[in-house]
Amino acid sequence: MKAPSAPVVVGVDGSASALAAVRWAADDCARHHTPLRLVHGYPLPVRGYPEIILTAAEIRKAIEDQARGWLEEAVAAARAVAPEVEVTTEVVNAGAVPLLIEESRAARLMVLGSQGLGNVTGLLIGSTALALASHGKCPLVVARGTEVPGGPVVVGVDGSPTSEAALAFAFEAASMRDAPLTAIMCWQDFMVESAYSASRFTVDWGQVEAEEQRLLAQRLAGWEEKYPDVAVHRVVVRDRPVRALMRYGAEARLVVVGSHGHGGFAGMLLGSTSQALVYNAPCPLAIVRPA
Repeated sequence: MKAPSAPVVVGVDGSASALAAVRWAADDCARHHTPLRLVHGYPLPVRGYPEIILTAAEIRKAIEDQARGWLEEAVAAARAVAPEVEVTTEVVNAGAVPLLIEESRAARLMVLGSQGLGNVTGLLIGSTALALASHGKCPLVVARGTEVPGGPVVVGVDGSPTSEAALAFAFEAASMRDAPLTAIMCWQDFMVESAYSASRFTVDWGQVEAEEQRLLAQRLAGWEEKYPDVAVHRVVVRDRPVRALMRYGAEARLVVVGSHGHGGFAGMLLGSTSQALVYNAPCPLAIVRPA
């Protein structure tokens, strides 16, 4: 159980994308009255530098000086959004992924940008985000795309434990932002039995949709009682979850999904829907793991 004052942690690497993540996180901290922690991790190079000209200590100092400059820039970006939020920074001699996973143990939320420095054009920060979404100990937000002012929080629902955790996160996010919530449940004809079964041609799809509507209402009932201030729009659609979430996410402030849902292989840490959205979500994306 995380303390109420647990920080939001942002990985900072000097990129414009990381600054966007800092601004998103600072706004979230202001809403929740929690501190903001900005970190940068660096592994020391073990080869590839002229040892006669530069010592390891000099290289380490140069890297740390650069990192501190990036963190100072990030602090300024955070204070421009939320001057009242407490901000701390740290430079750590460690790889980004192990550092962020360790930081997630005490964090309320982790936030990453969608693209870092030094990447090939168009190559996203996906590997770090996927590792953190799979192995982190708290929810992850990838601050990507465009947040639509006044738009809803969109959440994918499938009845799995991670879906229930995503609902908890989404309702709180909508309540804190005075935003409506769009809850989406998807179904497809091959989900009933098999894509090659004759039953595909005899099933009453209207009845299937009605049953999905009933299941969605059942999943939402307790949360609607807990958050009566949140206006809920229920959507049951015959489509792939990624396509539906992308479509509704284009007009949203935030898309929320569980780390994996029904149908995953035993032991799978991240589902195909959340993986695809890390690379393609049209607005900020939250990936929530079950407690």
